[in-house]
Amino acid sequence: MSGSTRPTVVVTGGSAGVGRAVAVAFGRRGWNVGILARGRAGIAASVEEVRAVGGRALGYRADVADAQAVDRAADAFAEEFGGIDVWVNNAMVTVYAEVAQTSPDEFRRVTDVTYLGQVHGTLAALRHMRAADRGTIVHVGSALAYRSIPLQSAYCAAKSAVRGFVDSLRTELLHHRSGIRLTMVQLPAVNTPQFDWARSRLPRRLEPVPPIFQPETIAENIVRAAHDAPRELWIGTPSWLAILGAQVAPAFSDHYLARHGYRGEMTGEPADRGRPDNLYDPADGRHDHGAHGRFDGQAKGRVVAADPMWLHIGMIAAAGLVGGAALVAARRSGREEARLAGG
Repeated sequence: MSGSTRPTVVVTGGSAGVGRAVAVAFGRRGWNVGILARGRAGIAASVEEVRAVGGRALGYRADVADAQAVDRAADAFAEEFGGIDVWVNNAMVTVYAEVAQTSPDEFRRVTDVTYLGQVHGTLAALRHMRAADRGTIVHVGSALAYRSIPLQSAYCAAKSAVRGFVDSLRTELLHHRSGIRLTMVQLPAVNTPQFDWARSRLPRRLEPVPPIFQPETIAENIVRAAHDAPRELWIGTPSWLAILGAQVAPAFSDHYLARHGYRGEMTGEPADRGRPDNLYDPADGRHDHGAHGRFDGQAKGRVVAADPMWLHIGMIAAAGLVGGAALVAARRSGREEARLAGG
């Protein structure tokens, strides 16, 4: 726990979507909440909402692609609250387009925010956690960190890079017997505003690939991950199926996504070509968009999450049972054949 009587969490991208829901979930538990984001209106509304549910809150405008700005934000939060106990790396941007239609600058920008933003946040958190040799860093990932899909190559690559970065850092912390904990949560489709402000060259309006979940139920599992620090937490059975399917049958997944992936990421409505996007400038600079997107009618309010260690143990046990049953059946068949032959 930090120097104050309340523990402190910092949430990057905490002004909207999943980050907003995470900030409020910690605030409801009475935490100090540092909200790091770009949009003035979104930050102000998020701070007010956290305070309304019983937390203390401080907002800081910064782009996570700017490492020095993230450092300054971390210093401001630590000074205000007396330390940092949990850091949630959540900020992201994406581009919906085929690879050939995505510019080098767009690939760079998605990488700078969605991957390097988590690196910058982690470095800032480590700097404040090392002295006390404790704290938890939560990396918000996606099932797409394991199973890339068409039309979001920059985002999928960035989330995969985060997973590789976290695995390397984890081994270093273990080498030094550090008390700092790492966890990565892999998310399913969530009902957030990003589908109305992500940059897109697709012909129809964007939608998350169903089934869709509400940000609050995702946030509760991110709080759980911050508390328990499993190596990873896979949220939602769609995440389990996507990740395990990619591991077991990658070629089948490739062909399935080639046939169905495009349709699954778009509604039947034509795209609004005139809308702004948040790739370089915040979409919540003047208007607060909150945690929810436009899919409340479809989104589920409950989700099941699992530590993949137990999923793998279950798969091994099931395979063992199937193999054991097959062996017993084979032995019985062999004995029966021998009996008939000797008959």
